[in-house]
Amino acid sequence: MTIRNTVEADLDTILALIEQKSVNTVTHERYLEYVADGYYRDDWNWVVEENGAIQALAIWWGFPDAEHPLSIDGLYYVGDSDPVPVWTELIKHAVAPRPADAEPPEYHFFLTSDWQDQPDVVAAVEPRAQAATAAGLTAITDRLRYEWKPEYGLPPRSTRLRFEPADDEAFVDVFMRVAKGSLDAGTAREIARIGAEGAAREEVEIYTSMPGERSWWRLAYDEGGELIGFAIPSANAGGPVVGYLGVVPERRGNGLIDDLLAEITHMLDETGAEHIRADTDFGNVPMAKSFERQGYRNFAVRRVLSFPES
Repeated sequence: MTIRNTVEADLDTILALIEQKSVNTVTHERYLEYVADGYYRDDWNWVVEENGAIQALAIWWGFPDAEHPLSIDGLYYVGDSDPVPVWTELIKHAVAPRPADAEPPEYHFFLTSDWQDQPDVVAAVEPRAQAATAAGLTAITDRLRYEWKPEYGLPPRSTRLRFEPADDEAFVDVFMRVAKGSLDAGTAREIARIGAEGAAREEVEIYTSMPGERSWWRLAYDEGGELIGFAIPSANAGGPVVGYLGVVPERRGNGLIDDLLAEITHMLDETGAEHIRADTDFGNVPMAKSFERQGYRNFAVRRVLSFPES
């Protein structure tokens, strides 16, 4: 068994493997588009080769200017034996060269809300999850996926907060404040890994690198000029998203999260957004309830497998 990166000559084989839709998110169109834009790269794809023929493939996704990919978008197999050990070695091979201080990779499954009642979907998820777990991605976070469309109607815009732009350092500071007591599992993992300031700076860097405009970011203040929190409208390769928002701990419990979400929704609507998407952890009940109050609709689930907190 030989493990190697893909090369340009593998393209036809990769496209043939992508026909195995299963729970993989990759399509022909998406693959070619993401290769052109730098979200997929040959040095981020890994294959298992037997006697000169590709038996398995792992496609990883990452930001175009990143040194390492962030998540698995697809695992494929055409061999005759158990795919789990093969996929495990593919994942380990991709993770091994990553520096200790690099952001840990994840595996994201994009699923319907009732996926656990669909035997074919469960049968596709389980071996892939087993391979990821064997490679060390043992933490599971389920996230509710929400969507807003113009026909759902705009929520009322805040009349008790004002929103102002600010520099990166101001956002680092407010990220650190908002992270205290956060119900977001990813935030907790990052703080455990690199500390509150390191996590805040990494978040600012990540959102700066996304396709959404940096000029959209806003800090929120009440009528007395006290900082309430922040709102980051953004976009990814799939379109507009609710990037990040949060209320400082001492002002939580007053419904101010609705004001922040409404501002993000209005700002993205003003750009002509045909839809806005957002995720929140199953355990982040206040955020989920805010999405529902503001007219967002739950349409799917994202299961994230990641390395556990150290």
